[in-house]
Amino acid sequence: MPLPTEPIGSIPRPTDLLAAMSAYATGAISREQLHASEDAALRETIARFERTGSPVISDGEQTKPSFATYPLSGLSHLAAAGVVIPFADGHTRQLPTLTAGPFHYGIHAVTLLRAAQKYARRPLKHAVISASALSLLYPQGGLPGYPQPVFLEDLVKEAALDICECLDAGAACVQIDFTERPLALKLDPTVGLLNTLIELNNRVLDRFTAAEQERIGVHTCPGGDHDSTHSADVGYTGLLLSLFRLNVGRFYIQLSSEPDRPRVLKAAQEHYKPGQMLFIWRHGPDQPKMGNARRNPRPRSGSDPDHPG
Repeated sequence: MPLPTEPIGSIPRPTDLLAAMSAYATGAISREQLHASEDAALRETIARFERTGSPVISDGEQTKPSFATYPLSGLSHLAAAGVVIPFADGHTRQLPTLTAGPFHYGIHAVTLLRAAQKYARRPLKHAVISASALSLLYPQGGLPGYPQPVFLEDLVKEAALDICECLDAGAACVQIDFTERPLALKLDPTVGLLNTLIELNNRVLDRFTAAEQERIGVHTCPGGDHDSTHSADVGYTGLLLSLFRLNVGRFYIQLSSEPDRPRVLKAAQEHYKPGQMLFIWRHGPDQPKMGNARRNPRPRSGSDPDHPG
């Protein structure tokens, strides 16, 4: 039986596409010219992915504006005053904040999936951002006429639709990026915030059948950006129990930054449920020798607690 394998994460954009994106931002080229560059990068990425022999491929997120904030593309009710995410090397990223409701997605992931499907001959997976990450857009002081419970209901509907459209369009599986999970524990060591995020994501997942949940997975890692991370100092072991409360069939866990991998694998084996698949990827984006698509994630098989794969 072949070992189930899936790519995790994005693929670096080619220099031509980066130049086109920069030129478009300054008005030097048209939207059509940018689309042509995106299309070329997409075709090449998919062709190279297929040459690896991976049974499942992705579009490498070549045309996604941002893995975390792509749903905000084209929205106007936003301000640059949201949650600040500090990284270990001292640099920061800041999320936008919502300034008015109602909330809706500016773009859904299925648009990007369909663009990739035009060139793919192998099954395509697609990544979406978690509802919990986008919940951080709501300002702490609230919004007049748009209370947080109403915002969260709008968010849950949009996040569920984002996944549903990808499944209906034929995605082999949908990967939810939940990289804010360890960050939540740093922001609130009482685990209250983490539990709230888990519950919110399950509100989305509970809208799917058991068969659909088998095709949905959750990805977690220390959150990398510019060769640094925001949560590498938060160990996985204490977080796994909360992770496996999510109602999905697949879990993608990055272990390259973990100092005690056997301990994490043993804890994972103790907590995840029968029928669920656990994919382990051992190399992070800051390791150049593994900059290609194949991260060799491994599902559970066997009973050795120190080597579940």
